[in-house]
Amino acid sequence: MQETQYLSKERYDELKQELDKLKGEGRAEVAEKLKRAKEYGDLSENAEYAEAREEQNLIEGRIFELEALLKRATMIEKEGGAGGAVRVGTTVTVEKNGKVMRYTIVGPYDAKPDEGKISDESPLGKAFLSRSVDDAVSVVTPAGKTTYKITKIE
Repeated sequence: MQETQYLSKERYDELKQELDKLKGEGRAEVAEKLKRAKEYGDLSENAEYAEAREEQNLIEGRIFELEALLKRATMIEKEGGAGGAVRVGTTVTVEKNGKVMRYTIVGPYDAKPDEGKISDESPLGKAFLSRSVDDAVSVVTPAGKTTYKITKIE
């Protein structure tokens, strides 16, 4: 059974657009390259044909990957109000050693740690899930064990 992948609406739309482009323009371009390469004759020693086939395999692989991903995608929906438990789509404010940080929990395809968007599959994201305000959350990192206190959930 394949697991659900969380995507923001924006990321879902980007991936859908990429899929549509590959199915249309991408396939058409490769078909044209294959047609031209076949005109050169002997396919066993035809570098252009081999290159076009490789490109076709890459495009078809990416199409397969995107179709599978979009099929199991679940949209991240923001819920208004504070409180509750941390889940995908919420923004959590935490405190570590007197320093305050904010993280938005997203799916792996939306993760941008430098922008404070962390994956629900990352060690930190996993540790925050289902936790509440005032919970102390310990995470083991390469630098050692770190403890965060959840101060706000939005």
